[in-house]
Amino acid sequence: MTWEPQGEGLQQIIAILKESQSPDTATQMAVQMKLEEFNRYPDFNNYLIYVLTKLKTEDEPTRSLSGLILKNNIRMHGSNLQPEIVEYIKHECLQAVGDSSPLIRATVGILITTIASNGGLHNWPQLLPSLCEMLDAQDYNVCEGAFSALQKICEDSAEILDSAALNRPLNVMIPKFLQYFKHSSPKIRSHAIACINQFIINRSQALMLNIDSFIENLFHLSSDEDHEVRKNVCHGLVMLLEVRMDRLMPHMSQIIEYMLLRTQDSDEGVALEASEFWLSLAEQSICKDVLAPFLSQLAPVLVRGMRYSEVDIILLKGNVEEDDMVPDREEDIRPRFHKSRSHTIKSTQEAGAGAAGEEDDDDFDDGLDDDSSLSEWNLRKCSAAALDVLANVFREDCLPVVLPILKETLFHQEWVIKESGVLALGAIAEGCMQGMIQHLPELIPYLISCLSDKKALVRSITCWTLSRYANWVVNQPHDQYLKPLMEELLKRILDSNKRVQEAACSAFATLEEEACTELVPYLEYILKTLVFAFSKYQHKNLLILYDAVGTLADSVGHHLNKPQYIDILMPPLIDKWNLLKDDDKDLFPLLECLSSIATALQSGFLPYCDPVYRRCISLIEQTINQEMLCKQNQTYDHPDKERMIVALDLLSGLAEGLDRHIETLVANSNIMHLLYQCMQDVLPEVRQSSFALLGDLTKACFPHVHPFMAEFFPILGQNLNPDFISVCNNATWAIGEICMKLGEETKQYIRLVLSDLFIIINRPNTPKTLLENTAITIGRLGYVCPVEVAPYLPEFVRQWCTSLRHIRDNDEKDSAFRGMCHMITVNPAGVVPDFIFFCDAIASWVNPPQDLHQMIQKILHGFKTQVGEENWRRFVEQFPPTLAERLATMYNI
Repeated sequence: MTWEPQGEGLQQIIAILKESQSPDTATQMAVQMKLEEFNRYPDFNNYLIYVLTKLKTEDEPTRSLSGLILKNNIRMHGSNLQPEIVEYIKHECLQAVGDSSPLIRATVGILITTIASNGGLHNWPQLLPSLCEMLDAQDYNVCEGAFSALQKICEDSAEILDSAALNRPLNVMIPKFLQYFKHSSPKIRSHAIACINQFIINRSQALMLNIDSFIENLFHLSSDEDHEVRKNVCHGLVMLLEVRMDRLMPHMSQIIEYMLLRTQDSDEGVALEASEFWLSLAEQSICKDVLAPFLSQLAPVLVRGMRYSEVDIILLKGNVEEDDMVPDREEDIRPRFHKSRSHTIKSTQEAGAGAAGEEDDDDFDDGLDDDSSLSEWNLRKCSAAALDVLANVFREDCLPVVLPILKETLFHQEWVIKESGVLALGAIAEGCMQGMIQHLPELIPYLISCLSDKKALVRSITCWTLSRYANWVVNQPHDQYLKPLMEELLKRILDSNKRVQEAACSAFATLEEEACTELVPYLEYILKTLVFAFSKYQHKNLLILYDAVGTLADSVGHHLNKPQYIDILMPPLIDKWNLLKDDDKDLFPLLECLSSIATALQSGFLPYCDPVYRRCISLIEQTINQEMLCKQNQTYDHPDKERMIVALDLLSGLAEGLDRHIETLVANSNIMHLLYQCMQDVLPEVRQSSFALLGDLTKACFPHVHPFMAEFFPILGQNLNPDFISVCNNATWAIGEICMKLGEETKQYIRLVLSDLFIIINRPNTPKTLLENTAITIGRLGYVCPVEVAPYLPEFVRQWCTSLRHIRDNDEKDSAFRGMCHMITVNPAGVVPDFIFFCDAIASWVNPPQDLHQMIQKILHGFKTQVGEENWRRFVEQFPPTLAERLATMYNI
């Protein structure tokens, strides 16, 4: 198609492109209006491509902008453009791939990949052959432009390029790209590696066929003088480690030596890419064997990588010590995410593996989030994360290497080096804890003294490192470590530097979780400090302070319910509560905090419960109404469901804390009708919190829940889907609470839930909490309807017993075991094949209530009588000795 622009039209468009570069907002708005108006003319896009590719007299920023506007048009309206216009744009793009200006080439490349991913590569069959042919051009600009476009296409369309639909173009492209690894231009070499790197993770067939040639060529470029090339080589090797370890193994020592070198590269981008290698290697089973000989070289390199660079210090305003009077910029406040309420059961091994295993990743990052200006992944964080994972691999074996480095850095005169030592000490805490214990009596007091270092960045990292050793501190004599640590941390909460305040608040929250009721003697002092911080803090840290107050309430529980503590804590919180509007995001963390306080204060929260309850109901109503409006009329915004979730969770906190005192509030509100709607919400988090509230209301004031059973039970049954673990968990728990109140009446609903519960308990890889809740609920159903559940004993009894053997003695365990005893009485044959599992489960009681003890004893003796003395003896011989002993002492059998 030949097309020529009108002179007048061209002038208008150039004028608009010039105006759109103005910083003035009003001008920008006018330009937007004008562009939308131009979009009504079909050949507007022809003018845009013409300016980009043909109008060489114009300046480059204007031409590039023309291309970017065209790109957006194709993204938004590509499918509506006339075919001949699209063909014209494609033709012009291919002509301009080799433009003499790098900026225009890059813009054309972006445009090409947008057209390709928008309209599908199959609708532009000549694109890949044309670009591949251009790679052979003598003109550097053409070759570079084509490679730049190909790299963007490989990034955007990796999956499709490896499919039969396009006749597997990679079979041609990958061997072709490999030829350019030895090209004289570094830019071309870099493009060639970047293109192939896109296909490693998906194990593209064409790449796997050429894998040896690829690895050989990567090695050939390993000491390239260009930093982009080195960066891409490192990136390729990191991914190959995950995908084709077998091919790297023969060269592993050379690769490790190479990566050691690159981790110290003068270019930070290369060093960061190389540091990723250690994180990746730590996940491989061979890590310890292959890395052991290099550990003494690697550890100092990683600790050196943890130092703040001069640029970091400028960005972090590291030399500004006092900034607590400076208000926060709104853009510095990162979005926070509410964690919906989930019903869990305390197990007997809580303090061991579980406590460390599940949330560590978050912990680790929390301490290293230096600042929003550095919140992206950088060399310091990557080096610290690498030391952390390697300490977990090598455990105490890495201390002979790491301790001398710590001695050298921790006590260094230069604050930057000292700071990196404190960070390193925190990084190894989890992996090397056992080996560090002997050094902690000396190190903890030193760290506590570092909390008053004159450099704010040293004070803030020290808060984090101390929080990593909080578990040890709490288990020592209090006067020796806990008391001084707590006093100093509370001073840091009131530091004159905002970063230190933030780090101290986070560290104190960790200390609260570890110390729990050990903090009770110091409550008044703690509360006064936290409340003083409310008046001192700027916006961002206020949100973290709410969390510290909520965690304190979770940790000390009912000990908080004393008039003198309530008088310190509640007035400032209620002041904040009254100031915040319903649509203010800051209401969420305050609601979460109040939820913890309500649960802890119990009846002590009564004076505050009325306005809090009413507001929660109102937040839920507003959200539901807004959603209904939105369904009726598309122009309305979708509501933010988070406020509904937080409100549901605070109501749960009130129900749990106030217990039967919540009855009058429930009676005078439409909470049950709202709950009925929330339980059917499309968003899993809303359903999760709804079922938690349903369970808590069932416990607190069942007469108000009772009339809705016929509506609620089918919904509960529909949510027993283990693909949504937390929803399923809370629905399961709620069913168990309801049936305990409903008693025999449960019969009419039992078929709605029973078969799903059996599926969940027998499903492989079901998370521990869900298994325990499911077992308890099945036990409770058996307690109220033994005749209905007992026939199915063989389907679940083994799983049931293994799920409940680690749970601490409590009411839930009590009702579940009573249910099991009732079912065995109804159907003794159902338990016979798995009787050893039943014996193991009952041995997990520390002191069962007397009547339950008798029920269990009766079953054991009945079984023994049934099988006869000789068979019983043979049966007991299969037991582990500890189990036989325990049963003999507990149930004299």
